[in-house]
Amino acid sequence: MDYIPPYFNFYVRIIKTLLGRGAVTRDMSVLAVCGGETDKKIFQQLGFTNVTISNLDSRMTGNEFAPYQWSFQNAEALIFPDDSFDLVVVCAGLHHCHSPHRALLEIYRVARRCAVALEARDSFLSRIAVQLGVVDEYELTAVIGNDYAFGGVKNTPVPNYIYRWTEREVIKTISSYSPYAAPRVLWYHEFAPPIANLRGRKSAKGLLILYAAYPALWLLTRLFKGQCNFFAFAVLKPDLSKEMFPWLKLESGKPTIDRDWVETNFKG
Repeated sequence: MDYIPPYFNFYVRIIKTLLGRGAVTRDMSVLAVCGGETDKKIFQQLGFTNVTISNLDSRMTGNEFAPYQWSFQNAEALIFPDDSFDLVVVCAGLHHCHSPHRALLEIYRVARRCAVALEARDSFLSRIAVQLGVVDEYELTAVIGNDYAFGGVKNTPVPNYIYRWTEREVIKTISSYSPYAAPRVLWYHEFAPPIANLRGRKSAKGLLILYAAYPALWLLTRLFKGQCNFFAFAVLKPDLSKEMFPWLKLESGKPTIDRDWVETNFKG
């Protein structure tokens, strides 16, 4: 049986939600950044036809993801022009970058309609779990699973720090890069205990702690979604002809200050 990663169903749910809202359609152009077999399976399962899967893996030949395209890409410096793809997604890839924020903004830059990221959330429970050794602070398991040669930071053998996000951090990052309209973001949360990772350790300590705490964690994460360990967000790009801040206007197709608005609302 093929390995199914723990976030597979979460990923499917997010794309289905976006389809249901009409935010994306199956004929849109899609770019999967830091992508792989999981992206291929999900987009095939959901009937998408125009998909490019990109990663920073020198082992790829270009045929692994047929009928989809493959492209060798550094998530922190994508070679594509602005607004190249309708939908851009990254699943569990930002934390493999030297600068997760830079990679997020590259994904947002090349997206025309929507940018989606699935990552871990920085929460009170996740910090406790790191301190107790239940979840990793540095991702050794990915490197071990790639025969100690790949899978770390920027796909090197060096285990990456697992950068965890909050909603506020996403908003601040997008707002800094694109100060033209208020960000529109859809949030997704899910609790999925890291049982498979803990079973790969020689010590059973983390697994025993998780089993003991599971009933309380199950309840807490249903009452307080922000404490879930799986976190995702879909940033919907604004239509600047309709959604810009009132102090801006379009001039030759680019946002600029609206002097008339400013002089009406501020003292000279």
